[in-house]
Amino acid sequence: MSDYWEALDYIHGQKRFGKTPGLDNMRKLMELLGNPQKKLKFIHVAGTNGKGSTCAMIAGILQTAGYRVGLYTSPYIVDFRERIQVNGEMIPKEALTELVERIQPMVEQVGELTEFELITALGFCWFAQQNCDIVVLEVGLGGRFDATNVIDAPLVAVITPIGLDHTQVLGDTIQQIAREKCGILKPGSRVVTSGNQDVDALAVILETACANQMVVVQPTLKAAEQVHMTLEGTDLIYNGYQLHIPLAGKHQIDNALTAFEAVSELELHYGFQVSAEAIKKGIAGVRFPGRMEVVCQDPLTILDGAHNPHGAKALKEALSLLEGRPITAVMGVLEDKDSEGVLELLAPCFKRLICVTLYGNPRALDGHALAAQADALGLQASAAHSLEEGLELAQMVAQAEKGVVVVCGSLYLVSGLRKILKER
Repeated sequence: MSDYWEALDYIHGQKRFGKTPGLDNMRKLMELLGNPQKKLKFIHVAGTNGKGSTCAMIAGILQTAGYRVGLYTSPYIVDFRERIQVNGEMIPKEALTELVERIQPMVEQVGELTEFELITALGFCWFAQQNCDIVVLEVGLGGRFDATNVIDAPLVAVITPIGLDHTQVLGDTIQQIAREKCGILKPGSRVVTSGNQDVDALAVILETACANQMVVVQPTLKAAEQVHMTLEGTDLIYNGYQLHIPLAGKHQIDNALTAFEAVSELELHYGFQVSAEAIKKGIAGVRFPGRMEVVCQDPLTILDGAHNPHGAKALKEALSLLEGRPITAVMGVLEDKDSEGVLELLAPCFKRLICVTLYGNPRALDGHALAAQADALGLQASAAHSLEEGLELAQMVAQAEKGVVVVCGSLYLVSGLRKILKER
């Protein structure tokens, strides 16, 4: 492996999905690597929405408390190496290149491996090499057959809000999807789930936990006394703790309290020492790009990775903070997502919509097709030729009418436009 870019090409050259769901190939690879995951302790996080933010807050608290914390998340927004971090530092390019070079012969020996399986294996190797005290591990897709589920029972299993997404893989009902997510629940773990969990999903979580003799902990959202909420975040009091959540939106309150309870379980049952100050500073210091992120003030431009109806509902609530300012949205989606469901929720918030095609992504929905869906809902919509053109048009209109630009629909779109805005 001559350099970092060649290593990345090798990673991205793996298949996106395997022929059949299962963990056999992942287990074979881990055995060849000496099972580095068995040397680590985990908080395992599954769910439809809120996983990334919750993981970032848990990691922030534990790092502030003085622990060496691995963080594994997906997808990335700017740099591929965001997916594998230790104490907030991305895996160095040289280290990633060396790991890919070391693992490559074993990957070839196993044969049918997916890109996500390879990346997960790289993460386990790096976290073990770095002697992490604990790893916050985000599930990629589902839970039961996800590559991350090759681990033994985590110390804490977390399930964030469950909604309809990836229905072609996970099932087309909340209950079916919840059963896949609950595949991470294993005897011996503590379980924490969202205080705003769907009632049908919660029934499945409780049933699975009961069968495995596990207790389910849920934050009490009503116990959170909200002090102040703005685009800069929310100040609240929970269990006597004065917390500042620097991520905007009511849904981030739920994510923060889920993180709070997950860390509390570590402290109560596994001897982790986490002070009140560490909890406050850990949450207050979290940064998570692409989630109601303000990237420009003139005109006000917000990026949010809402790409399914559940995420769109959270975005709709958060947009109420704009107090009626006219919104021009830029949206690009993947064709396997419920774009109509997203549009139905968000259309009342937008004055107009500029649709773009995520060129280079084989799963992209054509911008003209998305605009036709929006037109059918009575939304003033048009299609732009490129991401840059869509952004420029939206910002031009927003400046003229003192409005706001909101970019949403796919994290791939958010990533692309964030890079353009930061370069400016």
